[in-house]
Amino acid sequence: MTRQTELTVLLVDDDDVVWEAVARSFRKYELSHKLVCAKDGQEAIDILTDRHTEKQVTGPLVILLDLNMPRMNGFEFLARMRGDERLRQHVVFILTTSSDERDRSRAYSEYVAGYMVKDALGPQFAKLSQLLSHYRSSVELPND
Repeated sequence: MTRQTELTVLLVDDDDVVWEAVARSFRKYELSHKLVCAKDGQEAIDILTDRHTEKQVTGPLVILLDLNMPRMNGFEFLARMRGDERLRQHVVFILTTSSDERDRSRAYSEYVAGYMVKDALGPQFAKLSQLLSHYRSSVELPND
């Protein structure tokens, strides 16, 4: 993968099994994207605003966001992010177990780029890796 197609993926999910599944999928499909994980929306906000002591994100960024998390859930994160001039431009894909139409409609009303139900992504999140690969090679993203 060339330097211009590299991407930083901020995975916001409280399940470390999902973290490992996404990382394994990236390796299996040879994606060189940098993966940074946050356990909830508050940690993700801290990372995005450079207040986290150990984790940083740089370059073109896509956020994969779970909805059901402790401390700050996905919808609270979206409201906080969209309300912050420095953060509102980030691309967010929902990655959740919820197939509830109300959750999907609410997420799209917050201008997410897509809504994915974990069970529908195939073994080892194959469809997620393919989506990110095609998305990054097709779309120009801001570098900050």
